[in-house]
Amino acid sequence: MEETITPATADRIPQQRGETLLDAAVRYAEERHWDVFPGTWLEIREDSSGTESCSCGAHACPLPGAHPAREDWATQATGSATVARRLWSKQPGSSILLPTGRTFDALDVPETAGFLALARLERMELTLGPVTLTPNRRMQFFVLPGATVKIPDLVRKLGWAPAALDLRTLGEGDWVAAPPTRFGSQGAAQWA
Repeated sequence: MEETITPATADRIPQQRGETLLDAAVRYAEERHWDVFPGTWLEIREDSSGTESCSCGAHACPLPGAHPAREDWATQATGSATVARRLWSKQPGSSILLPTGRTFDALDVPETAGFLALARLERMELTLGPVTLTPNRRMQFFVLPGATVKIPDLVRKLGWAPAALDLRTLGEGDWVAAPPTRFGSQGAAQWA
């Protein structure tokens, strides 16, 4: 019997709660056909505090456990579920990072603007790509690759300065942290 793929199963995003980072990374590669690469991870400090710190070793890491672990991170990115399983088996706590500029770009906006945009886009009955919500109160809208190059001009034509909107575009050479990646004690990335 042949499996019927419905829009609900084709667009399924891995569950957020209770799923290991390894399982989520494999799902992103296998089901979404996204490239993934392992980032830093959280380590328990050996002092008596038992608090977590970033594996990068930086005392005041701005994204603890949620950034590339190596400078050559782009060469580690893989769309193979088998390779993803092997990478996360070596360090199961590694964050899941998705390179932008390949399968998608991302528009990074403050949470307030993001929720307003989501509401407006829903009222307009537009089809959206995935949207993440980070613990540092930012939202990332996944858009077609190459779209971020056009955004600054579009925003200027509407009479706004991109910097005034706190809008960042993430394209070639950038990355986003995928759920359920944790940002230290701040919380975890989630699907909006």
